[in-house]
Amino acid sequence: SDVCSSDLPVFCALFIGAAIGIVAGYAGGWTNTILMRTIDVFFAFPSVLLAVAMAGALGPGIFNGMLALTLVFIPPIARVAESVTTGVRSLDYVEAARASGAGALLIIRKHVLGNVLGPIFVYAMSLIAVSMILASGLSFLGLGVKPPLPDWGLMLNTLRTALYTQPALCALPGVMIFITSISFNLMTDGLRSAMDIKA
Repeated sequence: SDVCSSDLPVFCALFIGAAIGIVAGYAGGWTNTILMRTIDVFFAFPSVLLAVAMAGALGPGIFNGMLALTLVFIPPIARVAESVTTGVRSLDYVEAARASGAGALLIIRKHVLGNVLGPIFVYAMSLIAVSMILASGLSFLGLGVKPPLPDWGLMLNTLRTALYTQPALCALPGVMIFITSISFNLMTDGLRSAMDIKA
């Protein structure tokens, strides 16, 4: 449940955020200004506070928790997608395709997507560890997964009453969250090195 509830929001945010960022980066002008200034509003709040506020407003439950996390991760992914697309838009082969009369959709599909999806995907992968920690935090606060579904954050909340009698048992869910988060970070570093993407 933990991995699923942390992976799915990131991948949903990847599709939505990448679409927003690519459109804003390629179109430029007023389209870029409107979309990215709207996205910038979400950067005024820390991701943890934003996730807790949205989950609290939507109500407890795994679906609402994943929806809150999706909304939290759309802005940073959109910002990265916009930045990468803006750099690709001015390259010579894109200008040549535009001068030949190719439409915007064709240029994006043939010349832009292949060059921007790699960095966007690697960045999104780096958010899975953050998503896992936030999802566990929401469950710990009672805003995420509810029993009888298994969740490490929920286990931490349940076991905290046994902290003084069975400290090793209480630490196990936290250790698993730590190990899994580190594993995703290492996998992201390996993926970045394999794709030769500069951080």
